[in-house]
Amino acid sequence: MQRAVTDFGADHAFGLVSKKLQEHYGIGLSVSTVRVLTEHHAGQIYQAEQRITDQPQADSCKILIGEVDGSRVPIVKVDEDADDKRKNKTLRRKEARLCLVHKAGSTTPTFGATFSGTVTDAGQQFYHCAVQAGFGKGSHLHGVGDGAMWIADQIDEQFGAQGSYLIDFYHICDYLAAAAKSCAPQHEKAWMDKQKDRLKQNGYPSVLEELDAFLESDTVESQNAPVRACYRHIKNRTHQLDYQAALAQGLPIGSGEIESAH
Repeated sequence: MQRAVTDFGADHAFGLVSKKLQEHYGIGLSVSTVRVLTEHHAGQIYQAEQRITDQPQADSCKILIGEVDGSRVPIVKVDEDADDKRKNKTLRRKEARLCLVHKAGSTTPTFGATFSGTVTDAGQQFYHCAVQAGFGKGSHLHGVGDGAMWIADQIDEQFGAQGSYLIDFYHICDYLAAAAKSCAPQHEKAWMDKQKDRLKQNGYPSVLEELDAFLESDTVESQNAPVRACYRHIKNRTHQLDYQAALAQGLPIGSGEIESAH
């Protein structure tokens, strides 16, 4: 419905849109609602275009490395009405999202952070951080993260075709290590090394085939099904496992920088 309102609102006076909605869809909306919806989406288009035009036209860095992650910061709230401020304290946790970007080969990152707001706010901070680090029209951002869906979504939303996302290799290895206890209880390390080598050569189909032979039943509770968890984690993220290309370009496959920064 919002798409229809916006399409009409972009072409006609807001007063006419109410009549057209009634005629075409049998929907009755006030002129003020039509105006609010149309101007809201117009604002979003403007912001998207502004991000594009804000990119430096020249002297942009070809490849940048970007990482972003969140952590839960403990916040203590004191009861201001209490006679003894040492008592009646409550502890809550608030998520802080930190990002860093630097040119490939550089060890001097540009940092950005948000301590409130949405993941979109964090994504926009990430984008501005990249621009400050040299991101422009001819740039590509190589993003690495721990597998959180919001990170991949924000790289896609903020950078589009100019960005790519790779799941932290050691994060994947944590899943493999748990699965190794069931797949190769007598030689876990050798089994792990083999799967790691396969992943670095983009051989995830072979890893999935190896795991498939040891999959637990769906009736087994999640905490007792490490092979199933590993299998699903890899299978659902095959488009984020291009370690071979990253290694060939000398780019990182781990997100240790942002973990250390936190």
